[in-house]
Amino acid sequence: MTTLKDLLRRLRTSLGWVAAQFWATLLIVLVGVAWTRVSERHVWQVGLTLLLPLAMLAAMLVLEAGTMRKFLGQDERRVRFAWGALTLLFWMAVAWIAWSILNWCDDQIPLWASYLNSRASAHARARVFTYEHIQHWLTILEWILRWIVVPAKVIPHALASAQWGWRLPWRRLLRMMLNWRWWIGAVIAALVGVLLPSYFFNGDPHGTVAHQVWAVILKSVGAYLLAIASWVLLLAWAAVLLAREEHRPKPPDDDALVAAPVGSGPLREDSVKLPLPETGNDAGRNI
Repeated sequence: MTTLKDLLRRLRTSLGWVAAQFWATLLIVLVGVAWTRVSERHVWQVGLTLLLPLAMLAAMLVLEAGTMRKFLGQDERRVRFAWGALTLLFWMAVAWIAWSILNWCDDQIPLWASYLNSRASAHARARVFTYEHIQHWLTILEWILRWIVVPAKVIPHALASAQWGWRLPWRRLLRMMLNWRWWIGAVIAALVGVLLPSYFFNGDPHGTVAHQVWAVILKSVGAYLLAIASWVLLLAWAAVLLAREEHRPKPPDDDALVAAPVGSGPLREDSVKLPLPETGNDAGRNI
């Protein structure tokens, strides 16, 4: 089965969870917006402001763990659903730490661009290594790390832990990290799900108020659909490649690769026996 057919098969057998990614994520977002509007005048409102984040986190864990496990399919080694979902908390924390570091780097980009510009020669500083160019390059590098490198590193590990807990197949994950197909998928997902929707809101608003409102609604819906579709396809693609690493044929044993001379096997009854060479003493007696 080709990788494309395997991808389509996993998407087809997981239609329920794929559909839930669209409507359940939207529901979680709407609950999050409502959470910011809850006042804290009464005790029950204070309790609600504390319970809603926990409920949203639990719903997100169930949604993502269920989708990942469904994409990977049944496995006798996989852990219970609750334990697999809880392991995602660790990878969410890893992603949050990485994003916090990148946010700090984002704030330092103007300072770094100014320093690098000052270290360049006068000719390079005026032509190539200008402040604007260096700042643009550093911004692109930070975007690549945020939307390509970090997800490409975290998603396969989160997918494996949702299925097998902490008994992660490290060799398979390492081979997947070295697979160029995985990185191509991560790049496409970032371009379609993140970069393309960002251009929807670059233009200046024009037309009537009603026209502008509908334009914002349609752009928001389009950006949401592209982002969720890219996320779902990237998860399914990760499941395909991870499963292929499991079924990759193992290399032969070392003994099978050792060259043996012809006739070095055990002698049989019908084997031809050659006479032994005569020694020096025997040759002298025969003369």
